[in-house]
Amino acid sequence: MNPPVIVNQLTKTFYDDSRGEVVAVNQISFACQAGQIFGLLGANGAGKTTTLRMLATILKPTGGTATLMGFDVSHQPEEVRRHLGFSSATTALYPRLTARETLEFFARINGCPPATVNERVNALISRFGIRDYADARVDRLSQGMKQKVAIARTVAHDPPVLIFDEPTVGLDVLNALEMQKVIAGFRDEGKTILFSTHIMSEAEKLCDRIAIVDQGRIHACDTLANLRLATGLRYLEDIFVHYIERARTTETR
Repeated sequence: MNPPVIVNQLTKTFYDDSRGEVVAVNQISFACQAGQIFGLLGANGAGKTTTLRMLATILKPTGGTATLMGFDVSHQPEEVRRHLGFSSATTALYPRLTARETLEFFARINGCPPATVNERVNALISRFGIRDYADARVDRLSQGMKQKVAIARTVAHDPPVLIFDEPTVGLDVLNALEMQKVIAGFRDEGKTILFSTHIMSEAEKLCDRIAIVDQGRIHACDTLANLRLATGLRYLEDIFVHYIERARTTETR
């Protein structure tokens, strides 16, 4: 059986008036299995978000291919979106809706059967611990509460594949830890999860496999244990620097 997410030589270029053609993602390839968290680890601007937005059909690839649950992101975007939940730290919510109304809205537009919407929304409210403010307007919620609602919204239709693009940015320590537990819980349910971060401790704690990304390329991709064996280094921060420095040194020769 093929992995739920397969990426092959995926490429994205942009044209910039001052720089000309800019290669944001350069022939990236990987696969992500069900019941795993696949981490894209890199600094800001490394190409993580562009990669995930292509997989979410927000951006169209310049080259290469990618499939999600067997559907091509370029040629079958509607089917891809039916099987996907996408969340980022910048995911917008409708400020005048309550948390409950937000979940109801996204459950309905993502095809949740009408007869099960209320049951699904109540289950999400309970799971994410938002019962005390379920009927409060979104614009009156704290950042941590908004992020909970945003992630609950992402899974309103119970998709098999989830993308989290730096979901803990802007959260305090306790809310970030709670968010990590929620994401780990989805993995334990058998979801296929793509997770981008530049926070080493998050990648160490959550990711089953880690791809080290810089300047639009993947420079290493393996389990943390195997990355340690390959480099002789223990800490992910040191492993990350090792691969980035080696790649940049090679490119300047």
